Amino acid sequence: MMPDIQGSRLWHDMAEAAGLTNPDGTIGETIYGQMTKLAADLGAVNLGQGAPGTEPPDELITATAEAMRAGFNQYAPGQGFPQLLEAVAAQRQRDFGQRVDPAEVLYTAGATEGLTAAILALLPRGGTVVSFEPFYDSYPAAITAAGGNLHTVAILPDGQGGFAPDWAEFEAVIAQVRPTIILVNTPHNPTGHIFSAEELAHIGRAAESVDAWIITDEVYEQLVLTGAAHIPPAVAIEDAERVVTVSSAGKSWNTTGWKIGWVIASPTVLKAIQTVKQFLTFTAGGPMQIGMAELLSGNSTFVAENRASLRARADVLVPACRSVAGAMVSTPQAGYFTVMDFSALTELDAFALNDLLGREFGLVGIPVPALCRPGSSAYSAYRSSIRYSFCKSVADVDQGAQLFIALGTHLREHPDALRRSR
Repeated sequence: MMPDIQGSRLWHDMAEAAGLTNPDGTIGETIYGQMTKLAADLGAVNLGQGAPGTEPPDELITATAEAMRAGFNQYAPGQGFPQLLEAVAAQRQRDFGQRVDPAEVLYTAGATEGLTAAILALLPRGGTVVSFEPFYDSYPAAITAAGGNLHTVAILPDGQGGFAPDWAEFEAVIAQVRPTIILVNTPHNPTGHIFSAEELAHIGRAAESVDAWIITDEVYEQLVLTGAAHIPPAVAIEDAERVVTVSSAGKSWNTTGWKIGWVIASPTVLKAIQTVKQFLTFTAGGPMQIGMAELLSGNSTFVAENRASLRARADVLVPACRSVAGAMVSTPQAGYFTVMDFSALTELDAFALNDLLGREFGLVGIPVPALCRPGSSAYSAYRSSIRYSFCKSVADVDQGAQLFIALGTHLREHPDALRRSR
């Protein structure tokens, strides 16, 4: 007879914080895993998980294979191979004007590990993190593991196809909870909101007023689809030493499975984060680090081509979504997603609606309330909203577009088709 698995509550508390606890107390999959399974079970087109449907460039595969043959197959240095640290520092300067010393860069097994290690290192027991909402579900899990508390500020539709933070709520939350950390995801998932220099400077002043760290999540940094530009918080915020930058190569280079991420911080802060990170994964991805370093340092045009390809796929999917009369569809500014608000067409919440659309119309996305705290203003605002991904393969995006057009036609003939679950 085994010991009581409930004897240690941390794993269960982390799952509950991330929304993985079922009503019967069992632990389920992430919303991304659930929706991927639902699409497979129904034979529906999966526009849910933000995993690229196109491959990385051949030159990256070749560079990584050569690194394997050259012997980069054992433990990499704990901070990461110098080639990668130097390449990341150069890329930040070249692309964003962020001056970085390679000694300020730490390799992590993807941005998720970087975020988790930074939160564990910098958040005291009982401390508070303020994050913008909707949010990536690893945030509350990491905060719970650190023994902290999460407070959120809504990013809301602006009525013109875009989104904006609720700055009145931000001011009130900062004054009320005086957080240890402000967590900023820019460009934002799932809204695509790109925080402006003015907005980031405002966040910086708020952090300084309560002596808070700022941790960033910039994984969509290279995937701005408009004439706007990604501005790293560490560039826009005057007191840059309180900023911990987290990003990765996965989204930009279609290598989400390689888990090549990084943290950038002042040496003292980086040491604290590495002290935690080395007991999560000491190191990983040796030859992939070398291959990625070569591409980051070279003259590859792949990221620009990938960005153009995403823009083209968005230009297929978004107009098709807008053929559903009455639905509000966002204009993607950056990233992988459009958000579709069905509240004018149904009383169903996003979970029931997503299930109905999958079963009856072959379309599966991610219910946006799954990325919000139950009871929050964001949860209410996105009650009937679903996130759809255009990073999937061209074939999947084309199929999804045709299904949305068919849905729009069906609703013109049957206006009440989404009013209730079938």
